[in-house]
Amino acid sequence: MRSEALKNFIRKHAVLFWYSPEDKAETVSDALMVETILNYGDMEAVRELFKVMGIKKVASIFFSTINKSERNKNNYHELVLNYFTLLFNRYAQ
Repeated sequence: MRSEALKNFIRKHAVLFWYSPEDKAETVSDALMVETILNYGDMEAVRELFKVMGIKKVASIFFSTINKSERNKNNYHELVLNYFTLLFNRYAQ
């Protein structure tokens, strides 16, 4: 069950979830939400994601996603993958 803060976060950034029907946007998986915000969100959205979910949980989702397969790793833009790998290794481990 999603917290109300997380639902509000998704509603606030609904434009980033354009591919999902409006009534289903709140049901996107955590992995997809993290991937979308890190790839396409601005720094304010990233900071808010860290505040709502916690940086350690976001890092855990990020690393579990990219470690599954090369295909999942390639869902992240190259610079995004490098930046957040360095950031999470420094601040979330």
